[in-house]
Amino acid sequence: MSRKLSQLEQDQIRRKTRANWLLSTPALLLLLFAASGPLIIVVIYSFLSSGSYGGVVWEFSTDAWFNVLYTKDIFDDTVSLSDAHLSIFWRSVQLSFLTTVLCLFFGFPTAYFIATRPPSTRNVWLFLITIPFWTNLLIRTFAILELIRNQGVINNALMSLGLIQEPIRMLYTDFAILVGMAYVYLPLMVLPIYASMERFDFRFVEAGYDLYASRLKVLRRIVIPIIKPGIIAGSILVFVPSLGAYVTPRVLGGGKRLMVGNLIELQFGQGKNWPLGAALAVTMLVIVMVALIFYVRLVQKSERNHG
Repeated sequence: MSRKLSQLEQDQIRRKTRANWLLSTPALLLLLFAASGPLIIVVIYSFLSSGSYGGVVWEFSTDAWFNVLYTKDIFDDTVSLSDAHLSIFWRSVQLSFLTTVLCLFFGFPTAYFIATRPPSTRNVWLFLITIPFWTNLLIRTFAILELIRNQGVINNALMSLGLIQEPIRMLYTDFAILVGMAYVYLPLMVLPIYASMERFDFRFVEAGYDLYASRLKVLRRIVIPIIKPGIIAGSILVFVPSLGAYVTPRVLGGGKRLMVGNLIELQFGQGKNWPLGAALAVTMLVIVMVALIFYVRLVQKSERNHG
């Protein structure tokens, strides 16, 4: 009897497994053709030769990967580091990191403010935070452009108050790109931190004050360790799209302060070097994967430390 029951259980498990595979087949096909398929094509293109007028020639070549970090002199074939590519990679990582720090600086107190409001008004504050997502990214970027250009709102206000005699040059600089990306991606920092703070038991804060801890010590020893997963998640959500940003650097940088996204577009467009563009895209993907692995390990370590 027990053998028959065991056989029936195995048949049920097989039927359930087949049903699960059938139900997940549409999603798997979508991932294969809509996500993995284009990625595989990009990887293949990075190992091909460049066509004379764009496109690729189906000949195996590693020149694209060589040109990501190195360049060869056209006269004496001297190999040297590609300063242009390295400077763009460094600018992209630097601006993405500074954008993350700036969003955390403004996003943390914003999330704390919303989490400490009465439950009846929290949804209103969250609604105000999400309003920028209703507007096209290009429109939001042009709004920042109108604020910081030479005849923009900020310079006109400062000149009318007599604080400056001539406009401060902010547009087409790294500062302009940083401000634009911080404005665009700030909600992506606020929402994960708020989600962690909403579950936070503020009685721990009261207990810290009862034990004569200062506000700074309560923040550093109680609040931040508990909501660290939200901070890390928000940082990743800001850093990853900032690293691949295209519209904001293009508009606010004026084509002079390129980031990786702009460099990739340049290779597929004016440069007509598709293999190099594909190699740069895969390189950026590797950087993003390293950041995600770092995030997962930090979250796992935080969960082990705090149970």
